[in-house]
Amino acid sequence: MTLTAGPQPTRGALPHWESVPADLPAAIREIKTALRARIEASGRSVEEVFAAAERRVAARVAEIEAAGGDVWPVVDYADIENGTVTPEQSARITARGCLVVRGHFPREQALGWDAGIVDYVEGNRFFENYTGPGDDFFGSVGSKPEIYPVYWSPAQMEARQSERMARVQSFLNSFWRHTSDDGVQWFDPDRDALYPDRIRRRPPGTDSAGLGTHCDPGTLDLWMTGAYQRAFRHLFDGTVEEYDPWDPAHRTSGPQYPGSTMCSAFRTFQGWTALSDMDHDQGVLHTVPIPEAMAYLMLRPLLPDVPEDDMCGVTVNQVFPASERWHPLLMRALTGIPDVRAGDSVWWHCDMIHSVAPVRDQRGWGNVMYIPAAPWCPRNEAYASSVREAFRTGSSPADFPEEHYERTWPDRFPAERLNATGRRGLGLD
Repeated sequence: MTLTAGPQPTRGALPHWESVPADLPAAIREIKTALRARIEASGRSVEEVFAAAERRVAARVAEIEAAGGDVWPVVDYADIENGTVTPEQSARITARGCLVVRGHFPREQALGWDAGIVDYVEGNRFFENYTGPGDDFFGSVGSKPEIYPVYWSPAQMEARQSERMARVQSFLNSFWRHTSDDGVQWFDPDRDALYPDRIRRRPPGTDSAGLGTHCDPGTLDLWMTGAYQRAFRHLFDGTVEEYDPWDPAHRTSGPQYPGSTMCSAFRTFQGWTALSDMDHDQGVLHTVPIPEAMAYLMLRPLLPDVPEDDMCGVTVNQVFPASERWHPLLMRALTGIPDVRAGDSVWWHCDMIHSVAPVRDQRGWGNVMYIPAAPWCPRNEAYASSVREAFRTGSSPADFPEEHYERTWPDRFPAERLNATGRRGLGLD
């Protein structure tokens, strides 16, 4: 199947920088001026367009506040496998942009993977050689090591290339408009790139500072690169009501500004698979379950109360922050996941604001392996070449700090154990 990058940005439509501008404050001032002019050329003011986005988000916030604790959609893996997810459940996933898949893997299998990871790191003397967090973001959680820079364990690879994972990823990809009305196919919903990520192991009794509210699709490149300007075209051309957070158009091929917290791949959903039972009040994931909130985040810096050289705190080489100062309406909807058991998986739309709650004296383990849905597209195909090399050498993948603990570990997952799904996910077939 041939995928296309689609039509390219119109020359001269907006100032754009395909790599990080040398003078960030000047570029921010220039793009804000240009975006305001583009909006006002439609006959609407910036304030009117932002108000329309705000009304849409406010209606979702009101729904979430009225729902109390019953916010996160929950789907049984068996219903995904059997095609018996109801239209009502699908509509709820579309509205919330997140879900828990119960029984994605058998509980004993997940617990076995957890034990296997312990054997893997201890057998290779990881703790004796660990030199501390490789990035400032996850290094801020306050318990170490909580995020293990391990990518190629048998457990992780077995989960990534499993039929059950592929089935759930296809289900999640199907919520996106992967083919446009004009026939452009932006990604293949039934083939995922094998995106390697780390594991988290947080032991009982841990005090962890958690992670603040943020989102991960990019930073200043969301306003400044040509592809993203086209992806968010409805926010800036006076047609904000037509903005669809499930439309991937122009997001599957463009560049992304580099940084220690970047993701080179296009992910429809971020996700993790639980390797232990976790209660909802034990330092777990929270999200603002409103996919449309990206419109609010993107338009907010254009209002007059934000300094001209500021994008509400967004800059390069850091995550995209969400805060009470600039986004108080959104913070009202911040909602934690329900209790999960080992073998459940948790998923959230790639643009979604999320955080990890702090915890003191944690009860039980808090162990997960991060596996997203990253469908095959030009952007992910390009990243797969570096992933193949990292897999071959046991290196840390390009999106992550250069720690490379596994290069000399003899029992990392070998190439001969790749199945058809794993080979396709690495671009080998």
